Amino acid sequence: MTKSQLFSDVFDENQSSGVALKNKELKKIIFNFLDKVDTSSITELSKELNISVPKTTSLINELIKNELIKDEGKVESTGGRKANMYGLVPDACFFLGVDVKKYYINIGLLNFKKQLVTQKNRIAFRLENTPESLQKLILIIRNFIKDLPTKIKKDKILSMGINLSGRINNVNGYSYSFFHFQEEPLSSYIENQIGIRTFLENDSRAMALGEFYVGDITNEKNVLFVNVDYGIGMGILIDGKIYYGKSGFSGEFGHIPIFNNEIICHCGKKGCLETEASGSAIIRLLHEKIKDGSTTSLLKKHKNIADITLTDIIQAAKLEDTLCIELLAEIGEKLGRGLATLINIFNPELIILGGTLSETEDYLGLPVKSAINKYSLSLVNTDTQLKISKLGEKAGFLGACLIARNKVLSGRAILQTPHKKGF
Repeated sequence: MTKSQLFSDVFDENQSSGVALKNKELKKIIFNFLDKVDTSSITELSKELNISVPKTTSLINELIKNELIKDEGKVESTGGRKANMYGLVPDACFFLGVDVKKYYINIGLLNFKKQLVTQKNRIAFRLENTPESLQKLILIIRNFIKDLPTKIKKDKILSMGINLSGRINNVNGYSYSFFHFQEEPLSSYIENQIGIRTFLENDSRAMALGEFYVGDITNEKNVLFVNVDYGIGMGILIDGKIYYGKSGFSGEFGHIPIFNNEIICHCGKKGCLETEASGSAIIRLLHEKIKDGSTTSLLKKHKNIADITLTDIIQAAKLEDTLCIELLAEIGEKLGRGLATLINIFNPELIILGGTLSETEDYLGLPVKSAINKYSLSLVNTDTQLKISKLGEKAGFLGACLIARNKVLSGRAILQTPHKKGF
């Protein structure tokens, strides 16, 4: 029996009834508990399950036989006798996370204990709503799997999470912004092409989840993660849980009509925050400044200004390119105005700036803070912290891995308590 079949046997409630279904529920609790505490004795598990020690021992032995749980050895107990401790087998299974950016892809693999096994960043790619772009994405994923160490068999990869920008229905697996060429859900199409259970998620929400469980968040439960890339997205955490909204499309922060301009956003509307405070906006402003005679070190690297990317602008700013620094300050002030609105509405404990533009740190962060102080209510913003993403590029694929893991193992319960180990 493959690992996929073993986990299906544990978690597929549709194939069980009576005692078998009860045993599956108990095994889920065992996984959830060990996921939270790392290791536990039979006695502790028995109390958690509220069943007898012999029954707990029987369940643990089954899971050991299936190589899903292992005996970690003995430790001293409070009574003086050594107790055997049990934990999840790290290499029992794996979860793949794919974070799709505009010009590249980041991929990572987590093991059963949520430890990062391997990653590959900035794989060249161009995100376009074309069949060719979709096939390139599938090829990149296949190549990543093919290049994994021989000990990581494909049948041990239980599921895969894929992040895309725009509107995603994470329940049925449809993308309404990219790759909607066929009637079947995009998740099902990719799943059939790759041969691994696949789940879709909006990139900003996945990044928020990755940051919440692995990043620089301690006790905060009400957090806004703002993804500032070529566009602007947001993941909303309320009481430590992702808020999706009625239709699953919450967090469209970039499309607040905050400006009175004639710039048409990619959503088709005018005046969106994204038109003035995003990566796309800074590239447009750079082109305008160069055409008006401004100079920049980027012209030495690119003869055609159309080839200048957001990464190029960030690198130039870090090398003290005056024009790039000025433009970052300009969009930072506008972004801060938008964030001030969020603070007035949500009164969050924490706002995290993530995405490609967050790599500029103070070049963007300082004008953002200044605008927040200027435009938000002082009584409201006093308790709101502003931080730059700790995980950076990792946030997306780690969030995708965690979502894929969560979906397969037991629903949301397995991710209710942050678990910082392993990254």
